[in-house]
Amino acid sequence: MISESIKKIIKYALAEDIGTGDITTQATINPRKKGRAIAVAKEDFVVAGVAVFAETFKCLDKNTKVNILIDDGRRAKKGDVIARVSGNLSNILQAERVALNLFQRMCGIASHTSRYVKAVRGTEVKILDTRKTVPGLRILDKMAVRIGGGRNHRIGLYDGILIKDNHIEAAGSITDAVKAQRKNPFMKIEVETKNIKEVKEALKCDVDVIMLDNMSIPTMKKAVDLVNGRTLLEASGNVSLENVADIAAIGVDYISVGELTHSVRCADISLKINA
Repeated sequence: MISESIKKIIKYALAEDIGTGDITTQATINPRKKGRAIAVAKEDFVVAGVAVFAETFKCLDKNTKVNILIDDGRRAKKGDVIARVSGNLSNILQAERVALNLFQRMCGIASHTSRYVKAVRGTEVKILDTRKTVPGLRILDKMAVRIGGGRNHRIGLYDGILIKDNHIEAAGSITDAVKAQRKNPFMKIEVETKNIKEVKEALKCDVDVIMLDNMSIPTMKKAVDLVNGRTLLEASGNVSLENVADIAAIGVDYISVGELTHSVRCADISLKINA
């Protein structure tokens, strides 16, 4: 099912692209002509966002039919047909670019997330995303992370407490910042720390999660030994596919990776018309 929030994203994107009208299609295609198209994978990737892809065509023309052949979470191989589209040809062409832009981005995020999840397989570590998403597309970005096997951190500023370095600076200390948050008794509190001294202070504050931000692996290992299971630990900053397994091995609970959504390489998908 597609939520109203996602439909708004799609409708805005279509309006942005089509504007006062697709002058190329209007001049080239008979407005009553019917046609068919196939979405083809041009490389291997994890499929994510097939419903969004289909809804984009339907938002423009509810009579367009989209037959999904590869579901979310499954892997498409180069040459695979992911979906078949049929209906008014002009409308298919006008929705094509927006449908592919959203779909390709989601597939790219899911595919990259799956690489991180695979790299820590065999451990208890959970791969998390961040708020480093394209403004307006967060709901789709985070959906793609889940499809790729990762987990969502907080969705926005409203659904989780994360006391970062600027909050600590403004409040005066970790202790003062945490104390100010106790007025939200039903919200878990996470604190960002950058050294062992701050980890010790956060631990004394009895917070729910301590973020180990931009620490070296040896320093993170010291923090894991110090905490000794008394609270959850999240590693963040300077995480890559090359070092994520080493970070997971030291015993943290979560690893958050900004590049899942802020440095997306879109999957290569094309839409081929068979009029």
